[in-house]
Amino acid sequence: MPPTPHSILPCRGPLDRRSFMRLGLAGFASIGLPGILRLRAEAPSGSAARTAVIMVWQPGGCSHLDTYDPKPDIGSEYRGPFQTIATKVPGTRITELLPMQARIADKFTILRSMNQKAAGHPAGSMQMLSGDSDTRDKPRPRLPDWMSVASYLRSREQTRSNPLPNYIGVNPVIEYNGPAYVGPAYAPFAVSGDPNRPDFEVPNIGLSDPAEAARLSERLALRRSLDTLERGFDTLGELGALDQFEAQAATLLTHPSTRDAFDLSKEDARTRDRYGRNRWGQQLLLARRLVEAGVEIVTSSLSGPLCGRVNNWDDHAVNHHVFDALRFRAANYDRAVSALIEDVYARGLDKRVLVVVTGEFGRTPKIEYSPSTGVGDASAPSGTIQPGRDHWPRAFSNIWAGGGIQTGGVIGATDKRGEDVIERACGPHDFLATIYHHLGIDSSKVAIRDFNGRPTPIVDDGHPIPELIARTA
Repeated sequence: MPPTPHSILPCRGPLDRRSFMRLGLAGFASIGLPGILRLRAEAPSGSAARTAVIMVWQPGGCSHLDTYDPKPDIGSEYRGPFQTIATKVPGTRITELLPMQARIADKFTILRSMNQKAAGHPAGSMQMLSGDSDTRDKPRPRLPDWMSVASYLRSREQTRSNPLPNYIGVNPVIEYNGPAYVGPAYAPFAVSGDPNRPDFEVPNIGLSDPAEAARLSERLALRRSLDTLERGFDTLGELGALDQFEAQAATLLTHPSTRDAFDLSKEDARTRDRYGRNRWGQQLLLARRLVEAGVEIVTSSLSGPLCGRVNNWDDHAVNHHVFDALRFRAANYDRAVSALIEDVYARGLDKRVLVVVTGEFGRTPKIEYSPSTGVGDASAPSGTIQPGRDHWPRAFSNIWAGGGIQTGGVIGATDKRGEDVIERACGPHDFLATIYHHLGIDSSKVAIRDFNGRPTPIVDDGHPIPELIARTA
């Protein structure tokens, strides 16, 4: 049956994320901040936590041949230098770059048959994150990403008591995606900076000074006293609703749990070590803390200096020596991802929290060679001929853990060179339908009105991947 149009027009929100943060305490004198929080009100008022997703993003695209889909028997023009190793799952091998993940392979599933149609980073990212089938690179997204859509749809269900934003980006996935017509109110609460730094903190979260909290309370009391002058004219009860969301804005700053959720010093030192005392490790530890605190959508982009010279996974020969770059980032990546997956199970989150690790595409099976454009981590001096792998959307891998799914398996297969999918092809719409299903959203029946008022399906002809659906009791 055709999708059912969503009955509520999308609210574009009065402020974008930067404006929201700039308001700070001064913003409570206006309607802007409470308005944002009114639009972001979501999650149940009771104590039962709902399902959540942590998406770990590899911007630029990870080489599937050198990680999760090795082809050790192909010729040297395709095969990289890495050996394969056995995993905890009999018969499943991955490359030697990922020994920690190999030891916990029974706790995740490898999907080796992802593919999409766009070879550019913008269009490829839009295909994976929003389902936009256009293969042309665009400067901004036409469709909202799944994170903003899920935040929007869940906001219509119930008001929430949790003071934390429901969609948080820890080093957020900000390139080539966004909320589009669902409005900036559903963009992520962005946590930037390096969580591994001793002075790391999130601005405007959890006032630690009791005097500041008291002054804020006085401002709100003054605002309420002024509002009483207008109540005789408030026939629609709008001021009462404003009071409710103004209180939520105050809670964001004053509630102890908001500061605690972001405070990594509360973690045992051994736990922090296990994730890795670096930006990626502490990003994913923070992601775990946030879902435990009730945040339902968390994204974390593994980018920056830990990737190598160009700060991402885009391992063209002109950017990086592809194999040096993979070696350079592998230990931190392996440690952080394996620790996150282990914790999801060890802390009893595995039925509720789905973890997915992916990028927008893979890398060319055939190795390319070009002169380097610059010296730096994982790159030779300018002009040096070095190997690389280019963009490859025709076949790539991602991994899935938690979410109540049956883990320890491999879904799909590529041909002997890793060039094309030959078994169980899965596309972006299947990827999105699977995530929505975990969040309790039937993507086959939901459409949201776009800027022109047209009902637009959140997924076009995609189906949840059966092996990645929670097992029933």
